[in-house]
Amino acid sequence: MSNLLELEDVTKNFGAVRALRGINLTLRPGEVLALIGDNGAGKSTLIKVISGAIVPDGGRILFEGREVHVRRPEDARALGIETVYQDLALFENSDVAQNLFAGRELVRRILGVSFLRKAEMHAESARILSSLKIHIRSTNALVKQLSGGQRQTVAIGRAVTFSQRIVILDEPTAALGVPEQEKVLELVQQLRADGYSIVLISHNLEQIFRVSDRMHVLRQGETAGVLNRSETTPEEVVQFITGAKRHAH
Repeated sequence: MSNLLELEDVTKNFGAVRALRGINLTLRPGEVLALIGDNGAGKSTLIKVISGAIVPDGGRILFEGREVHVRRPEDARALGIETVYQDLALFENSDVAQNLFAGRELVRRILGVSFLRKAEMHAESARILSSLKIHIRSTNALVKQLSGGQRQTVAIGRAVTFSQRIVILDEPTAALGVPEQEKVLELVQQLRADGYSIVLISHNLEQIFRVSDRMHVLRQGETAGVLNRSETTPEEVVQFITGAKRHAH
């Protein structure tokens, strides 16, 4: 299977701190790749490189086999890469439809004046939520009225609205109760079934083993191991996280 996204020998330093050291990462079409490691392992820096929020000091990024330059979030979006960070970046006092189309609103111009195409935005939002099996009573509901799990699914829905290929999820089930975690995990599986490639950061090994295909373990800015879910165990993954084992590619 050809790789959709490849990182080759990617490095990033912050002053004297080497955040990433020669990272080689592959993401295949239609797979869930879990990014695992302790705090400070380099996970956040790595997804920010992929999403264009950070420019690496060295290395290459390839998309569908050709080298690309991802120097800002707009570059990543042009490739069909969207990221849902832990803070979600939702607008609390806006409704679901406005959040789904935030920054990319549908407008019509009449005599030089722009008007939001609200009815179309709500209709399209309802279609998007339905296609993802996200159940929210109304696209008119304000985000501040939603539960934590509903907010997470709206943020993922917004990413999917504009992503054609890759969705990066940063700890999507953190701070959620068990029923809402289940809904988010179902959504991850739905996205994979729909053909999206997903990079999933999570500390929850049980959830990772449920939804991921492969696991890329980082330790102190380096790749500790890349493991197929079907060929490893939680105990072995912990050994890679702690440094007791290294490099199984």
